[in-house]
Amino acid sequence: MTVPTTREVDVTIRVDSSGSPSVRDGMAGGSVVSVLFGTDLEAWRRAWNGRAGEPPRREAVVVASDVARGAAATATTQVLPDRRLAYTVLGSDAETDLIVETVSDALAEFEGSGPRVILDDLAPFAAARGSEAALGVIDAVATGSAADSLTVGWSLTADSASALPATLERADEIEGIDPESMAAIDRLQREDPTTFGYTRRYWAEAQRGIESCSRNYPQSKQVHAALSDPETTPRTLGATLSGLVSLGVLDTWTETVGSTRYDLTAYDPVRMAAIGVAFAAVSDDDPDRISEE
Repeated sequence: MTVPTTREVDVTIRVDSSGSPSVRDGMAGGSVVSVLFGTDLEAWRRAWNGRAGEPPRREAVVVASDVARGAAATATTQVLPDRRLAYTVLGSDAETDLIVETVSDALAEFEGSGPRVILDDLAPFAAARGSEAALGVIDAVATGSAADSLTVGWSLTADSASALPATLERADEIEGIDPESMAAIDRLQREDPTTFGYTRRYWAEAQRGIESCSRNYPQSKQVHAALSDPETTPRTLGATLSGLVSLGVLDTWTETVGSTRYDLTAYDPVRMAAIGVAFAAVSDDDPDRISEE
């Protein structure tokens, strides 16, 4: 995977196709800075006791979710010493720069202790703001910060699927890979290694083409025409689309006697996201960096 050369913090992406991933499982006390994009402060704090691992000894929470919609643009941090908690409520309308600045301020309070940072769940934020904003938050924490590690939760949803490929490129480790999706990829590799190779290389471009194409039953050249600056050719994109059909991401349209047409009405963006995560794992040159859970 391509990662920024200035990165100092390891980035773990935890995914889940059935809900928000358990980004706190395995935590062992210490200090944590939690950034919430999909839940509220009290629900987050209550749920610590139900997770595997120890609750943090100290925690700073930045709330950037819908449940805090009424927060001021320059929210004040509240400190509860007896609960070893500091929190700042920003709301879902907070600009990326404000979120990054607030996280940076929270990290400064833990100087010397190397807190872990959790982004939970970043998918709704990416769906609403786009992949560039989501990557801005990740990179601001991962590059040159005082954090010990960064764990990013990402629920695999239809709304956030298009923002996922760029996020996966930032990962040092991916967790929560769907075993069935990995098994399907393994079967494709055994049964049709050529198609497997094209699909592994070009799945993200095929996803962009599918989501950009306005036709319901296009040929591969028509999907290709919807792409800007493609790396594929119509032929290699066609092989990739064929692979995605084998993997259950979309289907072919049977009511034709000419060139293959693809049924984009059967396109499953959540399945596409799960398959993309699995391909991100097998595409890495160092398999030890990818763990399947």
